[in-house]
Amino acid sequence: MPQASKYESNDNPSLVEDGQINIYGEEETLVKNVWDTSVKVEENGYYWKKTPIVQEGGEIPNDKPLVVELFCGCGGTSLGFEMADYEVVLGCDIHAPSIQTFRKNHPKAATILGDVKQVNPETIKALLGGRQLDVLIGGIPCQGFSLNNRKRHANDDRNFMYKEFVRFVEILQPKVVVLENVSGMKSTGNFVEAIEQDLSSVGKMQVKSQLLYAPDYGVPQRRTRLVFVGIQGAIFDFDTVIKTHGPTTENAYVTIKDAIGDLPSLKPKETKTKYKTSPFSDYQKMMRANSKKVTCHTAPNHPNATVERIKNTKPGEPMYPRFRQRIRLGWDILSPTQVSGGIRPQFQLGHPQDARGLTIRERCRIQSFPDDFVVEGGTVQGRVQTGNAVPPLLAKAVALAIKAYL
Repeated sequence: MPQASKYESNDNPSLVEDGQINIYGEEETLVKNVWDTSVKVEENGYYWKKTPIVQEGGEIPNDKPLVVELFCGCGGTSLGFEMADYEVVLGCDIHAPSIQTFRKNHPKAATILGDVKQVNPETIKALLGGRQLDVLIGGIPCQGFSLNNRKRHANDDRNFMYKEFVRFVEILQPKVVVLENVSGMKSTGNFVEAIEQDLSSVGKMQVKSQLLYAPDYGVPQRRTRLVFVGIQGAIFDFDTVIKTHGPTTENAYVTIKDAIGDLPSLKPKETKTKYKTSPFSDYQKMMRANSKKVTCHTAPNHPNATVERIKNTKPGEPMYPRFRQRIRLGWDILSPTQVSGGIRPQFQLGHPQDARGLTIRERCRIQSFPDDFVVEGGTVQGRVQTGNAVPPLLAKAVALAIKAYL
């Protein structure tokens, strides 16, 4: 496992400005150029590379469509489908903290911790107990396609993990497949066409894809996801994914103040569990519906130089000139896309009022995870999980549209 450094992440401005990061923390000086495509991407130290660990879930109900999620991460897509009244019966991922989070928030679901390449689809069949799978969903690794990836290239090994998803579709024959990735996939090789063709062939369906903009579905973040949907016996119409916010609706986009303005102010390292105010936006009411206290709300432990940098940056402006997406948030804007941030993620976004980076609860709010959703694994691995996640409200909109076909 990676060793913890003095601070919860590397916030050394000089290394950031040079386009390099100290990947081993403050105490060591080993530096790698993160833009060199000849250097193999370092894997997260929390990946489980041994024999997959299967943990069974509870009794499977008969009155809801059944969902299995591969590459589940912490379970953002699964949560969105649960919001639309589906039953999530299994999640599979290689990242141990993500599976811990998935189990915490989906206690009745089975889990598989391990590399999906080592998982036999027959194992999932057995866990389904003879029931036909309604929906197989997956968020294949996106880092190789991401426009935020300075080492982005078509031959990145992670770009071919969709073939593992295809393998499971062929054996499980779900009624519906849903696969998602970042918008950058459309401009990387011919992956979109290959995925549509391969899934259509093995799934006996016509798979289509479309870019969906998260703010249109109530998410306070400028995040675009490429979503593939295929349904046996029907052709999915993306126009049935109903927008709830934006210029074509009666609701304005959800701002940062709408999203996190009720959460308590913090100093570096400080933790608070009481809400600052009563909810004053519909979004806050929705996020707090099943929660009486604030969890996962601990401020990062920044060095003084980072505190000063955030303090001296105007809300809405970049904190680092060469990294324009690393802004100090403003109350009246949408957040830029939250990213996972690599192996030992730095804080990405500054708080609009406090001189600090965001807490995991604030990152959850910006992704549309409600306050009763608890992220396991600490601040750094919490950034990995929230950055990789599909916003649940976006997934919910897709799930509601699919339900008409089942």
